[in-house]
Amino acid sequence: MADTRGFEVLTGAHDYLREAVAGVPAGAWGAATPCSAWTARQVLNHARIDQQGYGLALTGGRPDSDPFHPEDALVADPSAQLDEVLRAVEAAYAGLPADSEAVPTPLGPLPLPFAAAAAAMDAAVHAWDIAVATGQDLPLTEELAEGIRPLADRLVDHLRDSYQVFAPAREVPDGASRAESLLAFLGRDPHWKP
Repeated sequence: MADTRGFEVLTGAHDYLREAVAGVPAGAWGAATPCSAWTARQVLNHARIDQQGYGLALTGGRPDSDPFHPEDALVADPSAQLDEVLRAVEAAYAGLPADSEAVPTPLGPLPLPFAAAAAAMDAAVHAWDIAVATGQDLPLTEELAEGIRPLADRLVDHLRDSYQVFAPAREVPDGASRAESLLAFLGRDPHWKP
């Protein structure tokens, strides 16, 4: 794959999600999150199903359950269950030709860098949700936010208007970092506290 920017953003977001999941303290999976009425475990399962959807879309498959009704289905080792899905998605995307212009995604076909960034955006935002909900000092990095932002600018308003996938954008305070700006654009309060 000659143009690896989208793939690098995807692997960076997956690493962030892995780190957030690994850092959840014992007993904290029931914590409330920025996703209204969802626990940390439900957000993790939602993220797992979404990532499964990105991988399976390449072959016309569908995830094993509805990501918008994320049961507490991750019962054994959440890190291992998630990692299996993330490795499959990374392998599927790494195997695509660099000039792929119509990569199937749950959001519709996108050029490869945008398809990878869409999966990355989903993974990174939910990693942040889990991290802040469980008291981890694990912010969304500026580099990752910068890699995701072009895709967000291209797609999020359309998805927000057409499918109500994202909450309304929040006002970005003066002096906000790129990560804070991205989170606000995606409808998150970048200063959310449990």
